[in-house]
Amino acid sequence: MQQHPHTSRRRTGRLAGLTAALAAVVGLSTLTGPGAHAADNPYERGPAPTESSIEALRGPYAVSQTSVSRLAVTGFGGGTIYYPTTTADGTFGAVAVSPGYTALESSISWLGPRLASQGFVVFTIDTNTTLDQPDSRGDQLLAALDYLTQRSSVRNRVDSGRLGVMGHSMGGGGSLEAAKDRPSLQAAIPLTPWNLDKTWPEVRTPTLIFGADGDTIAPVSSHAEPFYSNLPSSLDRAYLELNNATHFTPNSSNTTIAKYSISWLKRFIDNDTRYEQFLCPLPRPSLTIEESRGNCPHTS
Repeated sequence: MQQHPHTSRRRTGRLAGLTAALAAVVGLSTLTGPGAHAADNPYERGPAPTESSIEALRGPYAVSQTSVSRLAVTGFGGGTIYYPTTTADGTFGAVAVSPGYTALESSISWLGPRLASQGFVVFTIDTNTTLDQPDSRGDQLLAALDYLTQRSSVRNRVDSGRLGVMGHSMGGGGSLEAAKDRPSLQAAIPLTPWNLDKTWPEVRTPTLIFGADGDTIAPVSSHAEPFYSNLPSSLDRAYLELNNATHFTPNSSNTTIAKYSISWLKRFIDNDTRYEQFLCPLPRPSLTIEESRGNCPHTS
């Protein structure tokens, strides 16, 4: 039987209307569902994290690097900048990393590509001299961040409002000094830190401290633990003591350090709450973690 043309047009019109309505509902659910997170948080970078993704040797971003001569800078000893190659995702948060007493940039260089591949610009630095003390190393970390955001060849890739510091040993003590001196920093991660100053009531930067159970150079009882305990109790802070580890454990590739450092930087530099799951509840003692302390859930 042949349909009347008007009836055919009415059915086609109703079908088009239903299709449009369905598309609107799907679009609305997309905007209000998991995919809306990136729109809600403009600093979110990379796909949703998994346990395996943050433990991997490399994250989702391809990484380039550029060397910075100590002759081209003032206030620190030059270093290497590692950064995501793509410009499609806009700017990235950044972190400067200092080595420890008598050590060179090479001792913490493994952190450069590992962190950068997760969506950060990472500046591993040399200090003015290998004997520089923590307060000087703190100043040098800040000088490195200033160079990175103001003069470096990748300054346009960096969000100058989302910065952090890391450091090993006296460099770790220096990261606390930097956080004390510049409260606008978004994250600090001291690695088996050493400092004669044990109290840090001035720090306003979310801080994750790594200690090592076998550390005889900066024993946790006189360094990492009191540093943590003397941060403000209201601060987002955490303490992870590495199991079967030494003072020099942070000088070579370490999955536990990487996993929790990535999560801390993502959570506080990128405001990316997708990583809160790896920080809270606190990790339990394991083959790699002796103990953990912290305030959960985080409020920053």
